[in-house]
Amino acid sequence: MISSVDSPPAASLASRLTLQTAAIAAHSTAIRCLDWDRDRFDIEFELQNGTTYNSFLVQGEKTALIDTSHGKFKDLYLDQLQAMVDLTTIDYLIVNHTEPDHSGLIGDLLSLAPQITVVASKVAMQFLHSQLHRPFGSQVVKNGDRLDLGQGHELAFIAAPNLHWPDTMLTYDSGTGVLYTCDVFGLHYCDDTLYDEIPSLLEADFQLYYDCLMGPNARSVMAALKRMEPFAISQIATGHGPLLRHYLTDWIGCYRTWSQTQAQAEPFVAIFYAGAYGFSDRIAHALGQGLIKTATAVELVDWLDTDIAAVRELVTSATGLILGMPPQSAPGLEPILSTILAAAHPKQAIGLFETGGGQDEPIFPLRNRFQELGLTTAFEPLLIKAAPTEATDQLCEEAGTDLGQWVNRDRNQKQAPALDAGLDQALGRLSTGLYIVTARKGAISSAMLASWVIQASLEPPGVALAVAKDRAIESLLHGGDTFVLNVLEEDHYQPLIKHFLKRFPPGSDRFEGIATYAAANDSPILAAALAYLECTVNHRFEAGDHWVIYCTASAGRVAKPAGLSAVHHRQASNHY
Repeated sequence: MISSVDSPPAASLASRLTLQTAAIAAHSTAIRCLDWDRDRFDIEFELQNGTTYNSFLVQGEKTALIDTSHGKFKDLYLDQLQAMVDLTTIDYLIVNHTEPDHSGLIGDLLSLAPQITVVASKVAMQFLHSQLHRPFGSQVVKNGDRLDLGQGHELAFIAAPNLHWPDTMLTYDSGTGVLYTCDVFGLHYCDDTLYDEIPSLLEADFQLYYDCLMGPNARSVMAALKRMEPFAISQIATGHGPLLRHYLTDWIGCYRTWSQTQAQAEPFVAIFYAGAYGFSDRIAHALGQGLIKTATAVELVDWLDTDIAAVRELVTSATGLILGMPPQSAPGLEPILSTILAAAHPKQAIGLFETGGGQDEPIFPLRNRFQELGLTTAFEPLLIKAAPTEATDQLCEEAGTDLGQWVNRDRNQKQAPALDAGLDQALGRLSTGLYIVTARKGAISSAMLASWVIQASLEPPGVALAVAKDRAIESLLHGGDTFVLNVLEEDHYQPLIKHFLKRFPPGSDRFEGIATYAAANDSPILAAALAYLECTVNHRFEAGDHWVIYCTASAGRVAKPAGLSAVHHRQASNHY
């Protein structure tokens, strides 16, 4: 039976929100929050047909809720959940993925039902502690772990990191054959129809969703598909869109075909980490995020869950390698290390990190052996001794970006379009200014030289700038983030340009030796700048190899009223 609940009239003025519940298997109920009018997702993801946020209730002798919903559905969702079940009887909350559209109501739920034990991957649990800032019962699970709810409902957990976040896992109910996948196999399509009854209506959105969210991690998709193979799946209960049942084989086949095609065509980096040891998983995923910014594919390999044949194949074909030091006592470690050293070759780049576990395999002797084999050192070994912080994440992400840029150096040159000479020169004649963008978020700070900047609106005062996708500062320029746009002065900009054009090692202080003072938004103002604007990011738009970022300016000042802004003239369009 399917039932629906409409949002209150006040909410419908902004967007139409409804809620649908339906039994999908024995003692298993879908709670689907339908967002009919949402037209954009993750800033750059344009929606044509709205979206849904799907949550699920499984009731055996114990009760588990699988994922929650978006914060905009707070009243609708919690009222419906309380009508379905006494919240004090919910034993577990399974968190397959912590992005806010699926975890936005966890804090509210735990306030009403503090007895709930949160079940999630190790990385997801770290994210949740950072999000919730409150104690809660927790149970960390890894690939292959099981949780018995009784009455035949035994949940098995399948690791699926990097789909499309580092924390992702899938949950399989052996009693019903339902695979709960959160973002994986989803699509942004809002409709009252519960299942995939008319695939022709869904195919375009299904592929767009894959291309935008899953395609950049095609190798990780293939790893997840392999882990799914032992399970007899009757239906896939996704986190977005309709559930998949009628054409299940076709949908899974699409993921396999698309991923195989993409994986064969792309260079990739293999990251070896020890998921259950130290902070290895968090560090590996931060490095992976840096690689993904450069459109480099990533293959995550757990030292403690692999075999020699797979290691040999990966290392032979990878363009780059990252090794997180496992514990010295890890079973079977020596054969795996020997295989990696035997398969590695001089055309590869290498990076290494310690995990903070206290008993790491020695890092520098291994680094020296790779150097003797002729591999290029992508970044200096990362020595993690304590619990990672945001600054640690930034350090690792920048290191991953450096490796990704090395991996793609030849490919980018080969793929660069050969412009007509006249067009190339004409584009180069578009004069621009010279600016330094500076940003700080908590303990993280960054800066970059910018020249593609324009005033974009009068009311409100708005500015647009273009930022290359692989720039370190890109991660500090998302919706709601703040920064300072420093305007450089004619004939007095050379020292700043020289400083900020340097290649900074991962995690280094961009402002060392530069006079700065803090803006109201806490970002650094360059004392030598002619003028500055304090800005807040409103929107990001994808533009080829750049993001175009529109922001509003809330404050500004000119240090020298008679000074002139620096102007940048180019001869061609293929460089700044």
